[in-house]
Amino acid sequence: MFRYNALNRDEVKRFETPYSENFMEVHLEDTAVNPTGDSSWKPVHCIMPSRYRLYADRIRNLTVYEDDVWIVTFPKAGTTWTQEMVWLIDHDLDYATASAVNLNERSVFLEVCAFISNIEKPDTIGKVEKMPRPRHIKSHLPLALLPKQLWTVKPKIVYTARNPKDVTTSFMHHYRHLQGFQGSQEDFLDGILADKIMYCPQIKHATEFWSISHLDHLLFLHYEDMKRHLPEVLQKVCRFFGKSYIKPQLDGLEKHLMFDTMKDNNAANNRALVAQVQSGMGISTDFKFMRKGQVGSYKDELPEEFVTKLEEFTQYQLLGSQFLYKI
Repeated sequence: MFRYNALNRDEVKRFETPYSENFMEVHLEDTAVNPTGDSSWKPVHCIMPSRYRLYADRIRNLTVYEDDVWIVTFPKAGTTWTQEMVWLIDHDLDYATASAVNLNERSVFLEVCAFISNIEKPDTIGKVEKMPRPRHIKSHLPLALLPKQLWTVKPKIVYTARNPKDVTTSFMHHYRHLQGFQGSQEDFLDGILADKIMYCPQIKHATEFWSISHLDHLLFLHYEDMKRHLPEVLQKVCRFFGKSYIKPQLDGLEKHLMFDTMKDNNAANNRALVAQVQSGMGISTDFKFMRKGQVGSYKDELPEEFVTKLEEFTQYQLLGSQFLYKI
């Protein structure tokens, strides 16, 4: 089903972490289930640690249900924000449960156990399999590595894209503080431009989902719209889920989803996750999973030379695609 290409260790070892290592390219070879409808579809590969091959088939063959809800993003593209928004809209604005039950339990991260080694963690795939229905499931996997039944059973899928410059900035901090990256900023940024950081290629992750955004069971969102036009995005998500709420309810939801509110919400800000992971790695920092949540924050953190290179790299990757990132 998959082909695994080992990468040159001398080339990629500076992009790896002690907890995600021996990077390889994962290629889907079985294209019998083709979500694009294009007979010439060539699935984009994904960079994952060697540990992933132990779980790849299990994820690809996961049983999917029609009443599932899947949140899919490239890392740091607004995943947590989207999870909380979607869960509440789909659960009739049940703030009581949202406050009592951590978001990581309400919307389970499918493939955690498949990429982090040396830290004790649950079998998150088994956890998804045992979740009571209807299930909310989160994943950063690209189109080709996700369960094939997503395209035959057709549950609701929400995909969120974010400008690569802001994603890179946020992912850089995440990669260091939650995955134990020990290299320099230059190492990480070189890895982004080489598409050799975990979950890369970054741009193709979004363009493949954009190419199927016409599917009725897929809703494609932009992080920047959520920041600037949240009321309109809420209406769009409500329509997608067949939900209708009056204006005071939507105003309350908008307030609940404001960044400063989310950042202080221990049921949704992943503070417990950060503490658990850092404890397993034997480190302790003041890192916040939800750091700034801004559009354009890269200007304060990324070297101008890198920004120019990333813009050129992004434009090249977008050639032939109708997709445009929002800025």
